Amino acid sequence: MTEVVDLFAGPGGLDVAAGWLGVPAVGVEWDRNACATRAAAGLATVEGDVRDYGPADFPSATVLAGGPPCQTYTVAGGGAGRRALEQVLGFVKRMAAGEDVTAELSGLDDERTALVLEPLRWALAAHRSGRPYEAVVLEQVQAVLPVWAAVAEALAGIGYRSDHGILHTEEFGVPQTRRRAILIARLDRQPLLPRPTHQRFRKPAGDLPPWRSMGETLDRPGPFVVISNYGTGGDPKARGRRTSAEPAATVTGKISRNRLTTPDGAELPRFTPAEAGRLQTFPPTYPWSGGDIPQQIGNAIPPRLAAHVLGAALGIEVDEKALDQFVAPRPPIRRSTT
Repeated sequence: MTEVVDLFAGPGGLDVAAGWLGVPAVGVEWDRNACATRAAAGLATVEGDVRDYGPADFPSATVLAGGPPCQTYTVAGGGAGRRALEQVLGFVKRMAAGEDVTAELSGLDDERTALVLEPLRWALAAHRSGRPYEAVVLEQVQAVLPVWAAVAEALAGIGYRSDHGILHTEEFGVPQTRRRAILIARLDRQPLLPRPTHQRFRKPAGDLPPWRSMGETLDRPGPFVVISNYGTGGDPKARGRRTSAEPAATVTGKISRNRLTTPDGAELPRFTPAEAGRLQTFPPTYPWSGGDIPQQIGNAIPPRLAAHVLGAALGIEVDEKALDQFVAPRPPIRRSTT
């Protein structure tokens, strides 16, 4: 039976998606706040540091998934991961050659940078034990794509075939523009990244349904404007704006700081945790628990995107209408493309 072990599982984005697809999953997560949410949601969880575990601790898992911390790789972060990129790529090659680089990883400027290599450590350990994973699924911010390319090459050395690239969340029915670097690898066949189900924001093409907006996702009574500092360096004159007729900008841990106004500028209540979660395509009643909930939400992979990625990895056809029932309390509004 297919079973997923999800490293750096967070509050449950990929595990929720696995549940929608009928695939058992267990997550490894050290953050107690995320673990509180996972417990409230009934998700199987091992609370602890991924580095303290390995494949032997999860003998029934046939699929390895992981979304390592992204802070050191993001534009908003300190940039330690970007500065150490060439070093990390070197570590990938050395790990694939059988070297133990554990001691050197601990000497990086930011220990989170090295965590991106943990899924490879698990995959190589499983191969050495004679019980390799059938599939590997990895996701991170787009700056990590060169690492995923190197990991794909390392996995090829032990028999995997891979596909990797950048996916745009709004092209998979997520009411948010967000780009993720995805890698899918399999032992038995050549995998392919999932094909978009919706049009890309500001670049519509073809006959796919249009992207989904904040307004049709949330239960707010009228149109609104979201004003944020995301991606502007804090410059008040460059604050990003999205209307409710558009998808949200990337949901981060700072989403609770975004101002909301009416179109004529009157202040409105800011996003609640439930609303922020819905912009990530978590169910409306998802039981966010513990502290630092905005950060939990911002760190998660949108379950709807995760469902398409897992479906592509496992050969499961994803039913868009079924996903709508999971993530929306009412049927989505269909807008004209003309």
